[in-house]
This record gives sequence, C-alpha cells and structure tokens, in this order.
Amino acid sequence: MSKFVITISRTCGSGGSYVAEELEKKLGIKLYGQDILQLASEDSGISIDLFARSDEELQSNPLFRFTKYIYDGKLIPPSSSDFTSQENLFNYQAKVLKDLAKKENYVVIGRCADFVLKDEENLVRVFICADKKDRIKTESDRLSISRSEAEKRIDKVDKKRTNHYNYFTGSDRVDMTNYDICLNTSALSYEKCADVIIDYMKAKGII
Repeated sequence: MSKFVITISRTCGSGGSYVAEELEKKLGIKLYGQDILQLASEDSGISIDLFARSDEELQSNPLFRFTKYIYDGKLIPPSSSDFTSQENLFNYQAKVLKDLAKKENYVVIGRCADFVLKDEENLVRVFICADKKDRIKTESDRLSISRSEAEKRIDKVDKKRTNHYNYFTGSDRVDMTNYDICLNTSALSYEKCADVIIDYMKAKGII
C-alpha cells in the first residue's frame, strides 16, 4: 500500500494539535510539527536559529503583505546570496516534508503542508476549527491568561498563519475547498475528530 500523509491546518485554540496527537496514537504514526525545522536545518546545513526566526522576520518586512513567493518545489543553491533567505528556509522545510512522504506515514501540523504535498498520493488534508468562545476559553485556560488577552492572542496568531499561508501558496488558508475534511471541535471531541478522519481514510481505501 502507498504511503499516506495527514495534514492538519487549524484555527488558534481549536485543538488541532490534540487531534493530531490522537491520530498519532490511533494510527501508530509519527507526528511532525516544530521538529521539521530541525530536520530542515540538518538537511540544508543552515543554522536552526535562522529557521526558528524566519517567520517572524518575514512578517516584520513591510513589503510582506504586498508580495508573494509561491512555492514551486525549487531550492536556491548555496552559491546564491539568497541561500539563507526566508523563502529558501521554507523551501527546505518543504523538501523535508516531501522526502518524509516517500519514506513513512505521518501526520503534520501546519507548515503549509496541504499545499506543499498537494501532488502526493493518499494525502488527507484536514482543517480543524471551533467556535470562537470555546477557543478563547481553551487558550485562556491553557496559558492562564484573561479572556480578553486570549482573544487578542487568537486574532494575532490566526492573522499570522493566514498571511504566512497566503505568501507561500497564493491561496486563502480558510478556504474550505483546500481541504478534504473540516471538523469543528466545539461539536466533536478531539478523539471523535480523529475517528472521523480515520473512517474517511478507510472509506477511501487509504488504510
């Protein structure tokens, strides 16, 4: 059977990472998130610190909102002055995702993975959301902050993720036509969401 990948996109506070953890446990597969940065650093030879800072630096660029760099699968060579650019750091993260897809089944959170891997066989693209009041409560409880602080954080993180996705894909992150499954954790538990995703994969003959 061909390898499969499940990509998880999510709104802040909706519990997308918890759904991913349930999938990791139920399917016995690896969950990738921030560790993609370490793998990309090892692959490219570029410092992990540059990968860790790249998104913040990109979004602080005043031209960021008015330009796009739509990922096309290419890498910028070490001889180029742009080798350590934010764009090439993204390219290497994408390379890692593609290389992993050839070797193993996995679930990944974020990283524009639904776009990067769009041509891969047996790709399952999932979007996790929740009612805003529930997201505010989740973030308030998780971070021990006030509800107003949690709401500000949610708005900031969602905007950041949307801008990042648009810059590298040219698409809208919350366009539900980009996904195979969209689930609301205000209506379903994290475990139930994972079960729905697995049932979908069974129905499609992926597992």
